[in-house]
Parts: sequence; C-alpha cells; structure tokens
Amino acid sequence: MKPKILVARAVFPETLDYLSQHFEVESNQADTVWSKAELTARLRDKDGAFTTGSDRIDAEVLAACPKLKICANMAVGYNNFDLEAMTARGVLGTNTPDVLTETTADFGFALLMATARRMAESEHYLRAGQWTKWSYDMFAGSDIHGATLGILGMGRIGQGIARRGALGFGMNVIYHNRSRLDAATEAECKARYVSKEELLKTADHLVLVLPYSAASHHTIGAAELAQMKPTATLVNIARGGIVDDAALALALRDKRIAAAGLDVFEGEPKVHPGLLTVPNVVLTPHIASSSVPTRKAMAKLAADNLIEFFSKRRALTPLNSQVLAQT
Repeated sequence: MKPKILVARAVFPETLDYLSQHFEVESNQADTVWSKAELTARLRDKDGAFTTGSDRIDAEVLAACPKLKICANMAVGYNNFDLEAMTARGVLGTNTPDVLTETTADFGFALLMATARRMAESEHYLRAGQWTKWSYDMFAGSDIHGATLGILGMGRIGQGIARRGALGFGMNVIYHNRSRLDAATEAECKARYVSKEELLKTADHLVLVLPYSAASHHTIGAAELAQMKPTATLVNIARGGIVDDAALALALRDKRIAAAGLDVFEGEPKVHPGLLTVPNVVLTPHIASSSVPTRKAMAKLAADNLIEFFSKRRALTPLNSQVLAQT
C-alpha cells in the first residue's frame, strides 16, 4: 500500500504526476488557503505532507495527526514549521535550499535597481498621463554603480547579491552576519565584514537576506531606520517580520530614507496600509524565486525529499536530521 500524502497548495501537474507514482495523493489544485482546522482535518490520515510557507505545522496540528512523519516545504524558509514540536513528535521537516539561490539573487538585485532608480513611481506617473515634458530632475534617483552595497545576512543568496554588486557594478560591498565568512569567501564576494551599526550608517543600498526567527523579528525598526542615510534605500527579500513595516511606512512618508523595495511583508498577503500610500516604495508579492525553472526545481526537490524518506528513510535537505536517527 502506498503512503498517503497531502499536497497542501496547487503545484505543477507534472509534480503531481511524479508524486502519484509513489504515493496516494490528495491535492489542492483549486489552491484554497485552508484554515488551520481544515488543514488538520485533511492531514489527519496522512503519512506525509508537501507544504508551502502558508501551511503552519505546529504542536496542535501534530497532536491531531499522529500518522504524520514528514512535511516537505517547497521553500527555503521554514518559519511555518515549529521544528521543536516536530522533532519532539518524530516528524521530519525539509526545505528547498540552493535551487533558488541565483534566481532570488537576480530578483533582489532587480528590486534594488527598481527602487534606486524610482521605476515604479515613474511608471505610475506615465500611466496616469502626467508625463507632458522633460525636466532635469524628473524621477532622479540614486546610482548603483560605484555605490556602497550593504548586505544584512550573508548566506548563499546574500553572497549572490554581493557578487552581482561587486563584479557587475563595481560596488563597494559591506556586510554583517551572525558569523563572519571565511577569508576565501569574502575575497570571492569582494565583501568586507562590518558591525551592524557601521552597515546601517554607511550603506547607500541595504539589502536584507537573513532568515526569520524570534531573534530576528523587527531587526530593522525605527531606531535602525534612523541610523540610515536619508539618501539610502532598503530592500527586503528575506521574510516579513524582519522589518517593522509600520515604522518603515513612517520613515518613507517623512523621507527619512529615500526609498524601499519590498517582496515580503508582516502578515502577508496583507500589506500594512501605510506602505500602500507612499510613492517611494516598490512592492512585489513574494515572488523573488518565481521563475518557471526555479519553481519547478523547488517542487521536485520537495517531492524528492518525500520519496527518499519513504523509500530509504533519508532526506536530501533535512532540517531536523536527528529525527532520521530515530526512524
């Protein structure tokens, strides 16, 4: 008898076909965002789950689903998992690192450029029929080439952005991270380690690429925004909650920083109303990894984690590998 799995959100049809070769699959191609109660009810008789960041797996869900053995996230982030509770219950969690690194770094740099050069503002102006003549300062933004790029969080994606900035645009790259990179990686990225205070005060363009946790909640708030240059831009492609969106909306309104580019938000898909009323922000709906090849690679890696677990009691990218030793 095949193990039963739940695919909690819509996914590529070929991914479902692939999974169906190995499992009895219940899918959600209608892409309904289930309530916690609905998700729990559907998981109750399942051995595994193919999840996304919108599917919260916590102690309450786990207690109601004793058959559940693995949750494979189609995402590199996993703040939807209560890993401590999952480990206590012997439930493996997996994610999809590496396959989205370069695509996400591409998007981060695109968002940085759109923010610095005021692309969204100027497009709205044009679409509204307000462009009637040329002027010397029309939507004059800030340069990317030769500027100081600050990166907060220097994992795989942060390093990808650093390489693009240093090698492609001749930027002076500085970074802050929980731990300093080794000398060889710093040299490859042409990046210099600095304190968080120096990063905030020095960067012309600050990009956030750190994982979300209780410790990183509101890493950028009113106090940190006050330390930034009034000409600086802020880009968040990490996770909602790392930035205090209410404080950022006020800083943008009062022009305490020049602009922001945001792909993630607190409480998404809801967006803080203050961010919707200021012109100097570029907003995108959490799409940094959204190229067709990358999303297909993410889906396949999540599927492969499920297949490897049930066929060989292992996983390609485990988050709490101690669970594997218990099985």
